[in-house]
Amino acid sequence: MTNTLDRRTLLRLAGASAGTAVLAGATLADPSPAGAVTAAFRHGVASGDPLPDGILLWTRVTPTPDALPGSGAGPDVEVSWQVATDPDFRTPIAAGTFTTGPARDHTVKIAVSGLAAGTTYWYRFGHGGAWSPTGRTMTAPPVDAAVDRLRLGVVSCANWEAGYFAAYRRLADRGDLNLVVHLGDYLYEYATGEFAAAGRVVRPTQPAHEVLTLADYRIRHALYKTDPHLQALHAAVPWVITWDDHEVANDEWSGGAENHTPGTEGPFADRLAAARQAYLEWMPVRVGADGAIYRRFRFGRLAELSMLDLRSYRSAQASGPAVDDPNRTITGDAQMAWLKAGLSGSAARWKLVGNPVMIARLDVGALPSWLLGPLGKLLGIPENGAVLNADQWDGYNADRNELVDHLRATGTRDVVFLTGDIHTSWANEVTTRSTLFEPAAAEFVVPSVTSDNVNDFLKLPAGNALSQLGAGLLRSTNPHVRWAELDGHGYGVLDVTPQRCRMDWYHLADRTSSTSGSRWVAGWSVGTGSSRLRAESAPA
Repeated sequence: MTNTLDRRTLLRLAGASAGTAVLAGATLADPSPAGAVTAAFRHGVASGDPLPDGILLWTRVTPTPDALPGSGAGPDVEVSWQVATDPDFRTPIAAGTFTTGPARDHTVKIAVSGLAAGTTYWYRFGHGGAWSPTGRTMTAPPVDAAVDRLRLGVVSCANWEAGYFAAYRRLADRGDLNLVVHLGDYLYEYATGEFAAAGRVVRPTQPAHEVLTLADYRIRHALYKTDPHLQALHAAVPWVITWDDHEVANDEWSGGAENHTPGTEGPFADRLAAARQAYLEWMPVRVGADGAIYRRFRFGRLAELSMLDLRSYRSAQASGPAVDDPNRTITGDAQMAWLKAGLSGSAARWKLVGNPVMIARLDVGALPSWLLGPLGKLLGIPENGAVLNADQWDGYNADRNELVDHLRATGTRDVVFLTGDIHTSWANEVTTRSTLFEPAAAEFVVPSVTSDNVNDFLKLPAGNALSQLGAGLLRSTNPHVRWAELDGHGYGVLDVTPQRCRMDWYHLADRTSSTSGSRWVAGWSVGTGSSRLRAESAPA
């Protein structure tokens, strides 16, 4: 018998200088892209991975009617690009051309360097006498800048068939963000109807079958980038992105996935290569020489953001006592060493971690073994009790213990994990057996943009009694879980100052409406020098 449940079963059950700068004030008042989508640039524009002296720019050109995503058709063409300090491009400060074609699905990625730190820029692409929509972006401040504020939109889990991406529009409309952090599941791999809105397909996906090949993944990426709300947010602000499992297949690990059957779907390595190639073509993300996407960004002396990859190196999911096996890993040895050294060696006030799956313990169904003593080992109860979702850090206790023990041993404070994946909203204090009453970090988990959560699986309205009871039981059996909400879809806004790091949660009125509004539902913050969370009574 297994005591491990997958994620869906869980849901069913329950311009800066070296002086002071205010980054939030440096964004623009009008967040909408300047210009309509043209036939040549129908997938919009995007920027990402800001550095003090550079930014990554992205678009996709459709040079001929037959040059459709995934088709392999169409000619090689030159696309021009411009960067300016004004939206009218009166005096471009950087420009060039890029040759693209069917070998890269006609995508364009430009790593622009030589820019001024902490500065807002406008950019655009040109082909065949037409310009793309205009995008806006911002470089990071100087590493030693005394930054007063950083404001991030935080999102995860956007399922095309389950609704519209109004959450992205609401973030784009704010006009006060410096950055969007996307924690994974930017898209989903399923065939149409396999994972929709409480069983109802709001808008059919393309291709209609489960994506397996390079052409399939390219078509699915292209579909997502036709969403006007997604385009608006990409054009309004730079993104820092990592992947989770659905960019390849559900519950992916380094050698396979729950949603991959080699006998009928071919070698997993072929599917992985196809998914990764399409992702790197279609996303504004920098990649290391070894193909790694775990990477780090600095925002003056205020914050440093470490983005994790918790799929490429992880051991296969396990259950029972195997979740305590020190030979199993969620990060891989090299990434763990990089993460520990980066956190303890950081000179930034806040150490933010873009963390695709929840790191906080979730003790459900049994008392933890440290309370049971030797009897727990005899009964085969894992260290943190029965694991409800072994796809999270709960399934890899040794890695979590190693990281938390390192934070304590080095006196590293002011660490905040930003988490997605489980479609629900949480404010957690990160503890282990040795830090049960002294959390080592804080964790803010954002809800899904559209993907089903508890009330959707129950086919009940949001805020129903069963969902509220489930959230109450989770909190009562997990005192380090300070707040949990199991029904809402939406996004988070992280507000960072030298004194505190704060997340505000916003939930949509109706994910199936393209014009849905949103409302503030909760705010939690953590002050410097402490990982204890405190509730806030109004939005930041």
